[in-house]
Amino acid sequence: MAKPIKLIKTEAEYHDALSRIDELMEAKAGTAKGDELELIAALVELYEDRRFPIALPSPVEAIRFRMEQAGLTPSGLVPYLGSKSKVSEVLRGKRPLTLSMMRALNRHLGIPAEVLLQEPGASFPDDVPEINWKRFPLKEMARRGWIERVRDLPGRAEELMRGFIQRAVGSSTMPRPLTRKKDGARRNAKMDQYALAAWCLRVLELARSRPLANKYKPGTVTPEWLGRLARLSYFDDGPRLAKEFLAKYGLHLIVVPHLPHTYLDGAVMLFPNGTPVVGLTLRFDRIDHFWFCLLHELGHVGRHLSPHGLDFFVDDLDLRKAEAQTEDRMEQEADEWAERALIPKSLWDSHPIRPSPKPSAVVELAEQLGIHPAIIAGRIQFEKKNYRLLAHYVGWGEVRKHFEEVPCA
Repeated sequence: MAKPIKLIKTEAEYHDALSRIDELMEAKAGTAKGDELELIAALVELYEDRRFPIALPSPVEAIRFRMEQAGLTPSGLVPYLGSKSKVSEVLRGKRPLTLSMMRALNRHLGIPAEVLLQEPGASFPDDVPEINWKRFPLKEMARRGWIERVRDLPGRAEELMRGFIQRAVGSSTMPRPLTRKKDGARRNAKMDQYALAAWCLRVLELARSRPLANKYKPGTVTPEWLGRLARLSYFDDGPRLAKEFLAKYGLHLIVVPHLPHTYLDGAVMLFPNGTPVVGLTLRFDRIDHFWFCLLHELGHVGRHLSPHGLDFFVDDLDLRKAEAQTEDRMEQEADEWAERALIPKSLWDSHPIRPSPKPSAVVELAEQLGIHPAIIAGRIQFEKKNYRLLAHYVGWGEVRKHFEEVPCA
């Protein structure tokens, strides 16, 4: 009895099929054996296509082939590759093709994307005309190890940044909030949008690489919850405890030093799965600044952040109350939550320390509230706009040391 004909899956089945083809080579078309021969031959061809795929030609081989077909000399490639030296290096295999080069070769010479990308069935990512990839702070990012150090950083900008974005958010597409200039009202007018986007992506990349054990539940962040967090400031290792506290409730706290021209203290972003990510720069390494900035960003989490609404805030706290009459309402609300979590409003409004800020009173009130004296001293400095007052109490140099990834000054 003949064996049933089935899909070829193993090497042994492949050799059995070849043997059967040899036996059927004389079969006539239209007969039962002829039909069997045709079917087995098709199954063998299918197996061979999967098992022994034809290798794609290299990009350089494809370019040289099209040059020969079109009668092009190397100088004829300059419009697509950029310069005679680049053409020479590409043809000698000394320079990798950039995405812009590949698009030009595909558009003008008809070389398939899958050959240029060396991936069967691949296509180029959508061009994004509104993004100038070369404007990202590529040198600084490479220096910090965020992207690969390569020759011709500007020429490789798009593919380097797309890889960076992929690691940060799992997609090569720039998150929309990072391309809009008006999200998050407390921004310095001199802020470099590309440097800001790079910093935010780095925060997201680190958060994505450090998954949390617990999932965030919307509604967790309340004034009372912030008050519990603020009491951790009392301890010498309060910043480290704060990170552990947030992780317990499914919130990321990521510290990344600011990039030049960002004028940035903190930000809060939302992953697509609803996990909030708080990012801080610690550009001012002082205890009072750390706690106010952290609670301010968490105020945004509790009051404003939403998967279906605003999912991105950035803050330059130097601008706080600089123009109170034009200050954004949501920024004011986040300030209020932070201030009240640290020092209850009713107590602060009536306390004698405000008109007479003596060091002993700072320590006494901090003990009463169970918080660090730096928070009292910093509040007085801010209200009186006198940053020499009680300067020894704000905890300079006492925060960065708690975060291994942040170099101390």
